[in-house]
Amino acid sequence: MSVKHTLLKWLEIAGMGVFRPVILLLTGEDPQQQLQKIFRFLVIPVLAFGVFLVLWGWGASNIETKYGTVPTPREVSVEARNLLDAHYASRAERKEFYKKQAAKAVDYDEKAAGYLAKMEGVPEPEQASLQKKADKMTAMAEKFRNRKYADSPTYLDQIATSLKTVFAGFVIATLIAVPIGILCGLSETFMASMNPLIQIFKPVSPLAWLPIVMIIVGALYTVDPQEAWFEKSFISSAITVALCSLWPTLVNTALGVASIDKDHINVARVLKLGPAARVIKIVLPASLPLMFTGLRISLGVGWMVLIAAEMLAQNPGLGKFVWDMYQNGSSQTLAQIMVAVFTIGIIGFFLDRIMVICQRLVSFDTVVSA
Repeated sequence: MSVKHTLLKWLEIAGMGVFRPVILLLTGEDPQQQLQKIFRFLVIPVLAFGVFLVLWGWGASNIETKYGTVPTPREVSVEARNLLDAHYASRAERKEFYKKQAAKAVDYDEKAAGYLAKMEGVPEPEQASLQKKADKMTAMAEKFRNRKYADSPTYLDQIATSLKTVFAGFVIATLIAVPIGILCGLSETFMASMNPLIQIFKPVSPLAWLPIVMIIVGALYTVDPQEAWFEKSFISSAITVALCSLWPTLVNTALGVASIDKDHINVARVLKLGPAARVIKIVLPASLPLMFTGLRISLGVGWMVLIAAEMLAQNPGLGKFVWDMYQNGSSQTLAQIMVAVFTIGIIGFFLDRIMVICQRLVSFDTVVSA
């Protein structure tokens, strides 16, 4: 397969077919037609976004709030840069802190070694005194090695926390939704029994789920915070994301399993496959495209739900960042909230692209023409 066909194939798989004319133009295929497509699908959207920025900048200066005027695109970009600079400054300070701690630890280790060296050839009472001083120096060295840098999470740290939280919630939702969806698709009776629960709980807002989840997590998760692997706020946010995002996966999995060609099921019966083998070899492969459609929707729902969950649970992610900036109340923090809005949107876009790639890799209908 040529480089051109490989690029076209991966653009199609990634759902980025708008860049297809660029590849065809570079390879000299019908330049006039490709230029028309580039203008329509790339240049016009860029111009439209430029018009949006111009209107935003014009309107922002005319809207006065209690925190000052609405930030312009330039002010938002400046705050984005400031947040990045603050992150790198924090990392530099952390690196310098641990460098100094390591130097102090080495210094105390040398002092301990010096006391131990003096123990040779001295009376036993003095040896005990020197040993005591050496142990004290060793303890001080360990203290400096184990001291943690106390700083608040930076903006990039909060993005990482949000990604970990939504991933944890998405995994929980998938582990619950896929087995139940398979059972619903295989059994009309089971589907009928689950349908009332699905219809009741599917529309429930995360703002309703979160207080219940926080109360239950607080009652059951009684691990000492110093020894706990996860904070309660993280668990509460992840479970809330799972409860709100599992339904698209469940419904689409059930639909995918129920729509499997009956001939495939008959083949499984002829081969006398057991229930587990039937699910693994027949049901899952045939229902994967629709299942991944549900997973894609679930991830998008989970990402939207996450921000509200983090606001209330005070999980140190993007939701808490937005809430803290709102509480600070200034024109600068309003610009930082807008940075968070664009960040949430861009990350949501890339998460969706990842799921599109996964979905198309397991689909059998992705055809790329030359």
